[in-house]
Amino acid sequence: MTVPAGGGMSSSGVTDGSVAAVFPTVREVLALDPVRHGAPRVVAGDGGLERPVRWVHVAEVPDIATLLGGGELVLTTGIGLPGDDAGLRAFIGDLADVGVSGLVVELGRRYVSGVPRVMAAAAERRGLPLVELRRATPFVRITEAVHALIVDAQLTELRATEEIHQRFTDLSVEGADAAEVIRQAAELSGCPVVLENLSRQVLGYDPAGESAELLLDGWEQHSRRIRPAGRTAYDPDSGWLVTVVGARGQDWGRLLLRWPSGGELPSRRGVDPGGPDARPGSGPPTRLTILIERAASTLALGRLIRRDAEGLERQIHRTLLTALLDHSRPVDEVALRARALGVVLERRHLVGVMVRHRADDPAGEGGPEAGPARLRDLSEAVGQALREAKLTALTSAVDDHSVGALLALPDPAAEDRALSAFAAALRRVRLDAGAVRTVSGADASRLVSGADPSRAAGGAPGGMIVAAGSGVGSLREARRSLVEARQIAEAARRDRRDLPIFRLPHVGLAGLLHLLRDEPRLQTFVERELGALLEYDARHPREQLLDTLRAYLEQGRNKSAGAAAAHLSRPAFYERLARIARILDVDLDSVEASLSLHVALLALDAVRTP
Repeated sequence: MTVPAGGGMSSSGVTDGSVAAVFPTVREVLALDPVRHGAPRVVAGDGGLERPVRWVHVAEVPDIATLLGGGELVLTTGIGLPGDDAGLRAFIGDLADVGVSGLVVELGRRYVSGVPRVMAAAAERRGLPLVELRRATPFVRITEAVHALIVDAQLTELRATEEIHQRFTDLSVEGADAAEVIRQAAELSGCPVVLENLSRQVLGYDPAGESAELLLDGWEQHSRRIRPAGRTAYDPDSGWLVTVVGARGQDWGRLLLRWPSGGELPSRRGVDPGGPDARPGSGPPTRLTILIERAASTLALGRLIRRDAEGLERQIHRTLLTALLDHSRPVDEVALRARALGVVLERRHLVGVMVRHRADDPAGEGGPEAGPARLRDLSEAVGQALREAKLTALTSAVDDHSVGALLALPDPAAEDRALSAFAAALRRVRLDAGAVRTVSGADASRLVSGADPSRAAGGAPGGMIVAAGSGVGSLREARRSLVEARQIAEAARRDRRDLPIFRLPHVGLAGLLHLLRDEPRLQTFVERELGALLEYDARHPREQLLDTLRAYLEQGRNKSAGAAAAHLSRPAFYERLARIARILDVDLDSVEASLSLHVALLALDAVRTP
């Protein structure tokens, strides 16, 4: 076949796209001007034209294979090749064994009208591209052109890699949010990018101009089929490049970039679908691996960064509370610095408290400053309530929605009284603030008509949650009380009761698991207990054995009742249970094993619930 001109190359010999391959393919080499001058014709092995060319080697001896390392395009006039059929077969076999990219034979000196049929047949059997040059061509022009192409592509790759490092360094310094990091990754690669947690729930995505609905449809099942070998690896079966996201030894998600293993590539930001990257079966270039790893590290770093604009004293309060929550400072240092602020934490009964609104700040209400202002108001209200109740505590905002406090009480007997006093004082502060804002604002008519002013201001007891953890006797245990309080506050958002203070018994197991749904260890537990079954269901969507397991456990392990709940005959239900037991390698008659699976199911529901 005659090779057409072009081949998706720019005048410089490299693609204009943002994704550049380091090595050209045989097809691309044949499209270069010095090669086209020789009127090339592929006589065998055209299925191997997508092989990359690592270098070009000129040879006129039959035993050249011993000097090659694989990936070379061999140029020859054939004057030194064997004259017998067996020798030609052996020559082709040696080249194929060493892994050369192809063989180019210039006609005119040894072979006039064409290469020997035995050579073409041997090359076709081994899938080795064999090309005739029907017009004399100086080999030096070919080697110069190809080597320049390779070096130029390597420099392009280097420049692109440098751009990646600079772009994500800037994002890290700026404290960019996850959505911006994902957007930049998609823009730089021209490929769809998805961030998911350990339970395969999507945390963020950018479809890179493609259909978001198609990208995310049935994501969890699709994601479970993506199983790369390593922390950063490409899964050719699914066409996704994947890396794990985490910091400080705690993984919390995966970042995925879709690089199709065949077919068309996205034509975005200059990516050339017909260029050297559009190779069926090829993996992503090294540059994309660097890109996704830098994006993942930026996401991990961003999760650790928390910016604050409070006063110095409040910043120290926040630093100390954060240190207790994150184990980032020794407790002795926390106690020393707290004492310097007038908050004595040693030999005290400590209780963690979290205060937050039931609903997050409504999107677009009050502009971008509304959320931080709302949190500052709440933080000031908590501080004022602590002063009115005459309580000693570390207190500050601990995230974008919650204000935390670590109460330091003289003894355990004072716990209930102190919490009640704090809740009552906070209610008064919020009612007063709500009334003032309502009278001075456009909602004065609500106050006149008898409407609850605190609800109009978004600060009513019914619109606010106060949660307290279990009291502890030492600063080393304070983190447990603070974390428990934060978890209770999150779970209580689903509780419609207007309780003065929420404690752990109020939220129940389902609520507790809901508030823990973002905890990587809980997601890991779900994957360990149910991962094999979820993967089976992903491969067999018509069976959905998870629903069978749910019916069995929700009916108290009563198989007859479970079969009725699942709308299955008892033999069919029993057979499905047996299959579930084999897949999960558990004894479903075991109370302990069933309890663990039931908790995992509840946790899975919590993870899947927004």
